[in-house]
Amino acid sequence: MPKNKLFVKETLKGLHREKMTLYGSVAHPGMSYCRKGLLMKIKTNRAPVLTLWAVVVAEHLGYDHDSAMTLGKAVAGLNAQSKGRRLGIFEESQDKSAPNAAPRPAGERVLVPLLGRSITALKIEQGVRALEKGQPIKPESVRKYLAQKFGDHLTDTIDAMEALAGSLPAEQLAEQGFALYERFRPAIPAGKQGWGAAGDLDVDLIYTLAKRAQT
Repeated sequence: MPKNKLFVKETLKGLHREKMTLYGSVAHPGMSYCRKGLLMKIKTNRAPVLTLWAVVVAEHLGYDHDSAMTLGKAVAGLNAQSKGRRLGIFEESQDKSAPNAAPRPAGERVLVPLLGRSITALKIEQGVRALEKGQPIKPESVRKYLAQKFGDHLTDTIDAMEALAGSLPAEQLAEQGFALYERFRPAIPAGKQGWGAAGDLDVDLIYTLAKRAQT
């Protein structure tokens, strides 16, 4: 069982309260939600899904909650950049040394492998902070982002992702994390048509994958 505060509650009610504190939750009128029998689907795009999954995986691999928040956001950002360049939406950055760039933060830099990406992070006393445009990502900004994107369905999604991440040993999760994401991520149109498009996140499929991993 991962040693982080997200998993220390002994009751579902207590765990629910803790998650709401850690991640935040607000109603999101733009997100459709369906629960009928075993059907639970959330209409959303892929970026917040990958962000949250990367956060959960990072925690299961031993990173504290705030560190995992920044790593999750970085994974999604790198994935978007890679896809954007592949589709011709983004050009390769030509900004070698921006004249008005913020000062380079002091501290040791480390490379953190997560979901097939190598994330440049700043090592600090409290853990690590992934860097975005050379600056540390703020955990609180990621919490707000996830709360806005998932709204009241954040806890349901976290529960499912935790079940899946916890169904595998850490070493296997580290190796297969992105492949698992590809199995449950929302389906969207191929190519530029799918850029930023929303699809159905099947939360029950995540639980199904967790059950299969345990058998």
